[in-house]
Amino acid sequence: MIRIMGAGAFGTALAVSLARKGPVELWAREAAHAREMRQMRQNARRLPGVDLPDNLAIATGEMPGADLAATLVAVPTQKLRAFCRDSVEMLSVAGPLIACCKGVELSTGKRPTEVIAETVPGSVCGILTGPSFAADIARGLPTALTLACADEEIGKRLQPQLTTPNLRIYRSTDVIGAELGGALKNVIAIAAGAAIGAGLGQSARAALITRGFAEMVRAAEAMGAVRDTLSGLSGFGDLVLTCTSDQSRNYRFGLSLGRNQPFDGTITVEGAATAEAVCELAERVGLDLPIARAVTELVKGRLRVAQAMDMLLSRPLKEE
Repeated sequence: MIRIMGAGAFGTALAVSLARKGPVELWAREAAHAREMRQMRQNARRLPGVDLPDNLAIATGEMPGADLAATLVAVPTQKLRAFCRDSVEMLSVAGPLIACCKGVELSTGKRPTEVIAETVPGSVCGILTGPSFAADIARGLPTALTLACADEEIGKRLQPQLTTPNLRIYRSTDVIGAELGGALKNVIAIAAGAAIGAGLGQSARAALITRGFAEMVRAAEAMGAVRDTLSGLSGFGDLVLTCTSDQSRNYRFGLSLGRNQPFDGTITVEGAATAEAVCELAERVGLDLPIARAVTELVKGRLRVAQAMDMLLSRPLKEE
């Protein structure tokens, strides 16, 4: 059986998709939330309008780890460390732990699998990431994701178990590249949204996506990733999706920055914290990430969009 820890939109969508082929357990942090889902057979808080299959069990509190093929940890990156510390006994007997979040921890610069490895000693970690929206997965629309595990045999074992009629899983051993692709694309999505929100046009967004991808590749390689990984689902594929759709929270956040409008503070925007964390990492290795730096300044309110674009356009001319 597969267990999903975290009853947000993405965790619920994965649970719904996986339950189409076998029993699945969805774990909710709040007991009241779990009761609501059991009674309504919907996650009205996070994914309204989607019925929960009968073989999808709703759990809360301490749970045994017997007969678990894997546990998918669908908790936002900036909350992951505290969650793992609070749940370490349960996670220690939960099989391979597969992170389903995107970002870099602001306080440490650690990737999600690094956070899990530090807080759950002896755990086997991986990452499930790629271009996907929870609503699409839950509705049964075709989606492809990358499962990255350093242990190739574990990846081979889990790949068919996480594949469903609408969810196609590709396998990789480059955990660093898969994680950084998913994290860095959110930063570029904020920039793309800001450009459109400020009325700078489609051409400006295309330029940001293109140069943003080059920036992602440089950063990921400098941090130990395989270059080709960034050209796959977890890098380029996810970048295209999040920079072009209003379903993307990071893109919508960028739109609000460009329009100088407030944004709902209850919505998780991983790219905001990731931009700052990646800039700090880049400084340590002497790497220049102008778009990430501009996004950081925008988020902190130290730059307006027009100033950020002037800063990017005034950089020295060079070959592509």
